[in-house]
Amino acid sequence: MVTLRALTLDDAPALTRMYSGASVRYTTGRALPLDQAQEKIRSALVRAAETPRAQWSWGILAADEMIGLIALRRRSPVMGTISYILREDTWGNGYATNAATQVVSFAFTTAGLERVEAMHHPANPASGRVLAKAGFTRTGTTDHPAADGTAVPYETYALQHRTN
Repeated sequence: MVTLRALTLDDAPALTRMYSGASVRYTTGRALPLDQAQEKIRSALVRAAETPRAQWSWGILAADEMIGLIALRRRSPVMGTISYILREDTWGNGYATNAATQVVSFAFTTAGLERVEAMHHPANPASGRVLAKAGFTRTGTTDHPAADGTAVPYETYALQHRTN
């Protein structure tokens, strides 16, 4: 359904489009200008060259068009977190679920992780449904700082690798 691929600097305009409108309501709350999108990609490319690798970032493509971004971050030798964002005009098509499932498989088979965690903004229950469909279980809430300095209770999820 979707293809994941490494980011390139040519992806900056697509990233700027993703981080605009309704999509940023559940992230930073601010649009991402082109120069900041380029810097975000440069940082991802630097992290991709690190050894040992602690972060992977992929563009989410549907019909050869970049519609989202998904990342896996190693938080300990055995635990990682995923995050994702999709362009709002692509919501509701299963793209995020498909991408999350691919990244979880990568986390367990290639990155050697035993547990993957995620969280979502409480006003974005669709993201919780994505995580549940990808196999995650809700574990509770955690306070996450908002742009205005207040704490927002994000829903937390986890998925444990089954070795049986």
